Amino acid sequence: MPHVVSGDARIYWRSDGDENLPPLVLGNSIGTDFAVWDDVLPRLMRHFRVIRFDARGHGASDAPAGDYTLEQLGNDLDAVATAAGAESFDYAGVSLGGMVGMWYGINKPGRLRRLVLCNTSCQMDPKAWQTRIDTVRANGMQSIVDMAMGRFFTPEYVERNGIPYQRVRTTFLQTSATGYTGCCAAIRDMQVADDLHRITVPTLVVTGERDVSTPPAAGEFIAGRIPGATTRMLPAAHIAASEVPLQFCDTLIEFLTDPPVETEQDRYDYGMARRRQVLSPAYVDARNAAITPFNRRFQAFITRYAWGEVWTSSRFEDTTRRIAVLSMMLALGRWEEFEMHVAAALRAGIEPAVIEETLVQAAIYAGVPAANTGFHLAGKVIEKHKQG
Repeated sequence: MPHVVSGDARIYWRSDGDENLPPLVLGNSIGTDFAVWDDVLPRLMRHFRVIRFDARGHGASDAPAGDYTLEQLGNDLDAVATAAGAESFDYAGVSLGGMVGMWYGINKPGRLRRLVLCNTSCQMDPKAWQTRIDTVRANGMQSIVDMAMGRFFTPEYVERNGIPYQRVRTTFLQTSATGYTGCCAAIRDMQVADDLHRITVPTLVVTGERDVSTPPAAGEFIAGRIPGATTRMLPAAHIAASEVPLQFCDTLIEFLTDPPVETEQDRYDYGMARRRQVLSPAYVDARNAAITPFNRRFQAFITRYAWGEVWTSSRFEDTTRRIAVLSMMLALGRWEEFEMHVAAALRAGIEPAVIEETLVQAAIYAGVPAANTGFHLAGKVIEKHKQG
C-alpha cells in the first residue's frame, strides 16, 4: 500500500485513473476513510485523475496519540499531493476535509487550482467537540455511532439501510478512537475564519439543505468571506456524495471542468472520439468508409448528438448505458442496432452474463417473444465473438 511520511505519521493514499487527466485530490470527513468517495469514484475518473487519502488517524493512515492540528492535516495533504506527483491540483473536501481545504487555501495556495468545500464550517463549538472527545475516550466509537449516522444522513437514508450506508457505519465503528479524537481536537481548536479572505483560488461551497452538522448558513458564511466564492445547496444531509451521488458529481464536474464543446465541430470531434471508444476503432473506421454523399449529413448528425451528447455524459457508467440501449432496442425490435450493441459490449469486455441478465429482465417487461428473438440473435453474436 502506498504511504507517504508526513511529520510523525504515515499517510495512506492512492491514485486512480488516467494520469493524463487533471488531478483531483479528495479529503474525507471525520469518522470515514477514503472509501466515502466510492459511490462517485467511477464517474469522477471519467474526468479526473482521482487522488484519495485517509486523513491522519483514519483508515490505513497512522493514528499517533495526542491532539492533532489543522496545520498537521494540511501538511498531510501537501505530502500526498507531492507523493502523487501533482504539481498543481484541484481539491474537494467534505466536513473535516473541507476544513483542511480552507487551511490549505490560506497557507499553501501555490499548488491549488480550484477548491470545493463540501458540508463544512470554519468555526465550531469547542465545548461540544471536547464533550465528544471525552465520550469517545471513555466509551469508544460505539457510544456515538448512532448520533454520527443521524448527522451524516437524512432519516430516510438511514432507514433504507442500503449497502453504502452500511459501509459508512462499519467504517466509523472501525475508526481508531485515538485517531478520531485527535481529529476532533483539530476541529475544536480550528482558527481559520478570520483568514478566509486570503483564499484567492476559485472556490465553490457545497451545502446540504438538511445538514444539521454544518447547516447551509455555515457554508454561506464561508462563501461570504472568500472573494468570488459561489455556493450550491444539495438535497441531502452531511455526506452528499453517498446520499445524492449523481447531483454531487454534477456539481463538482460543472465547477471543475472546462466545457469540452463550444462549437458544432467540437461536438463532432468529441462524439467521434467517444464513438470509437464505445464501438471500437475498427468498427467505426469501417462505417465511416461506407458513408455516401446521400447519408453524410445524417451520419454527422448521429455523431454529434448520439455520441457527442448522450454517450459522452458521465451520469451513467458505460455498462449501465449499454444495458439501457440493449433493452430499448429489444423492446422496439430494432434488431440491427441490437446486434451492433451486443457486439460492441463484448468487444469492450462486458461479460455475456450481463447480456443474459438484461434479456431475462426484458422477458418480463418487454415480452417473452422479444426476449426469445434477443436470445437467438445475441447467442449468434456471442458465439462469433468467441471464435474471434
